[in-house]
Amino acid sequence: MRPLRLDLAGFTVFRDETTIDFTDADFFALVGPTGSGKSTVLDAICFALYGQVPRWGSSRGIGNALAPSATEARVRLVFESAGDRYVATRVVRRDGRGNVKTGNAGLQLMPPGFDVTKLDTGMSPDDLGEVVAGTPAEMDDAVLAAVGLPYEQFTTCVVLPQGQFADFLHAKPATRQQILVNLLGLGVYESIQKRAADRANRAEAQLAAVDQVLAGLDGADEASVAGAAERVTAMRELAERVESALPELDRARRAAAAVEAELATVDAEITELGRVRAPRDAAAVARTVAQARTAATDAGAAVAVAEEREDKVRGQVAAAGDPTALELLLKAHAERDRVAAEAESLGGALTAAQADHTAAARALDAARGEAERAAAELEAARRAYQDAQAADRAAALRSQLTAGEPCPVCAQPVHDVPALPAGSAVAAAEAAGKVARTAADAATTVVTQRERAARDLERTLDRARAQHDQLRTRLAELADQLADSPGPAALRRELDAVGALRRELDEAGGAVRAAREAARRARGAVDAAEERIRVAWRDFDTTRDGLARLGPPAADRDDVARAWAGLCDWAGAQADRRRAARVAVAETVTGAHETVAAVDARIRALFTAAEVAPGAGPAGDDHGRTAAVAVERAEAEHRRLVERYEQARQLTGQRTEHERAARVAKALAGHLRANNFERWLLAEALDMLVDGASRILRELSSGQYDLVHDKGEFFVVDHHDAGLRRGVRTLSGGETFQASLALALALSEQLAGLSTTAASLESIVLDEGFGTLDVATLDTVAATLEGLAARGDRMVGVVTHVPALAERVPVRFEVRKNARTARVERTGL
Repeated sequence: MRPLRLDLAGFTVFRDETTIDFTDADFFALVGPTGSGKSTVLDAICFALYGQVPRWGSSRGIGNALAPSATEARVRLVFESAGDRYVATRVVRRDGRGNVKTGNAGLQLMPPGFDVTKLDTGMSPDDLGEVVAGTPAEMDDAVLAAVGLPYEQFTTCVVLPQGQFADFLHAKPATRQQILVNLLGLGVYESIQKRAADRANRAEAQLAAVDQVLAGLDGADEASVAGAAERVTAMRELAERVESALPELDRARRAAAAVEAELATVDAEITELGRVRAPRDAAAVARTVAQARTAATDAGAAVAVAEEREDKVRGQVAAAGDPTALELLLKAHAERDRVAAEAESLGGALTAAQADHTAAARALDAARGEAERAAAELEAARRAYQDAQAADRAAALRSQLTAGEPCPVCAQPVHDVPALPAGSAVAAAEAAGKVARTAADAATTVVTQRERAARDLERTLDRARAQHDQLRTRLAELADQLADSPGPAALRRELDAVGALRRELDEAGGAVRAAREAARRARGAVDAAEERIRVAWRDFDTTRDGLARLGPPAADRDDVARAWAGLCDWAGAQADRRRAARVAVAETVTGAHETVAAVDARIRALFTAAEVAPGAGPAGDDHGRTAAVAVERAEAEHRRLVERYEQARQLTGQRTEHERAARVAKALAGHLRANNFERWLLAEALDMLVDGASRILRELSSGQYDLVHDKGEFFVVDHHDAGLRRGVRTLSGGETFQASLALALALSEQLAGLSTTAASLESIVLDEGFGTLDVATLDTVAATLEGLAARGDRMVGVVTHVPALAERVPVRFEVRKNARTARVERTGL
């Protein structure tokens, strides 16, 4: 994996959008003060790929990705791996409750030759290439397939955080073995072993299934097949014999059916003739019709009499006069008496109201005179007060003085308003004026009240006068209306006479309705009687028509009773003749049934001889079907045995194949077990790794050290100390750096040819604490890195704030931080 471009926005200290272009930086350094954000660049690379950062401890520390007070962080990494270019993107957001979650994550395979500088033109994600992963859940497998390393091994072999550069050198044998398994793709052999074991299990299961089926095919041999073929031949012969005998049985059955039909016809005619019965009331029906017609004639005459009486009474009612006019005259007499009483009562009230109105007018005049006198006295008091003021100017001036306000004469502030002098005329005039004012107000109030009372009495008097005039007018109208009236008593007598005539008319109308109802019922009785006679004739005709084929005699259409009697006598004679003929027909039926039974017995004997159960149907209805079924069953059994015989032969061959496959797969699974083949491959790979790393370490250490291993542990051979072998943990800081670097290079050089995965170590970035190294060690490390970069086959990057080391790196990315954000600037070549 080789990074080409990194875009940041809102990620930890990089609040603003920041781009770092690694395209031609084969050897670079990230430099800057402590805390400026150098290691954050490596964090962003890890986060874009794996969603976590070594310094956060786990993926749960995703909240650390957001810059302070930021709500969104975006990281995009363009990288190469095994010749392909990818772009990995992750976006995290903070919701309204403060929770931080991954809002978007994706990995895309970019088109060949894609120019990464086009990313600055604001291209949409759809233009970046094929989507390999579109969700955070899909990213893990997609990144592992593209990079070839899981997160833990990526931070051990490619991007090495502070303090972890020597992890592979100091790792436990089991951990180191797992790294080699992933790098070399040795997991494929474990997968092959599992698939071989599964195939062996499937083959054994198939072998057991074949054995079980073969056990169920017991008896499917050549002898059984031959016996089934003989049975088919016998059933076919039986079917031919039965088929040849069936026509005789069919003829016997048809003959029997013919005589049975003749006997059934005779029995049906006897039964039909026996059902001929005359209705019990045939004679009474005619008498009922005559009686109903007579009753209907009498009812019609009664209706005519009732209607004549009703017409007579109606004429008397018309001559008696209109009762409504009489009732109106009675009401007018009652209204005249009421209106006269009201007029007399209202006349007395009107006289009293006029007297009250006159008294109120006199009281109003007196009140107005009193008010005029009070007004004159008030005016005299006002003039006396003005005269007193003119006589006493000081007292007049006092009324214009107010404590705390300036004097209107001298403009000096007034501290106290002096009291009126004793015996002043102004005070006496003021008191007299108040008394006069009170009297004038009281007189005015009395005038107002009496004026209101006078107006109320006048309105009452006007209404009484108007109502009295209306009553007098109504009395005049009623007098004109009753001028020709005979009086209330005579009017009541006339009304009583008219009521009696109307009641008589109602009784006559009721009699007419009753007579008409009786006539209607009489006509209904006639219709019912006539319908009964029609029904009697319909029943006769239906019965006679049903016997038409037997030739019944002609009927007397004038008397239904005589017609029924003649038909019944004829039917009885015909039934007696047919009963006599039935005896011979019954004997013929018995002989035909005996013939059918004899033929059926011969056919059943054929079935018994062939060891086949004959049909259970009556009279051998299913002999042909039974024989056909027997043939089909024999043929089916023969086919079944032939199929089972062929199936047994095929399964025997399959059993041999399954047995061989199980044996081969089981042997392969045994050879590929992890404690055999994979262990041997890992040992060989570790030998190659140590040989390559030792060669590189000799070059880096100027021939002082070789690297060896024993039982998974690493050791160095010190040629400057007589070839002393000692543990790698005894090396100094610079020597440890050289040994770790040699291992990292060997992982790329020596094992790349053996790896079956996409894993490739195309770059190495060191975030090591170079500030803790002494001058000599630092010089060794710098020389080592320069030599590594000079090889030109991989990207080399370091993170440092040591100027002596940074100055020796051709490409530098300076990281600076202000109060708001961090930024990156490229310097050097």
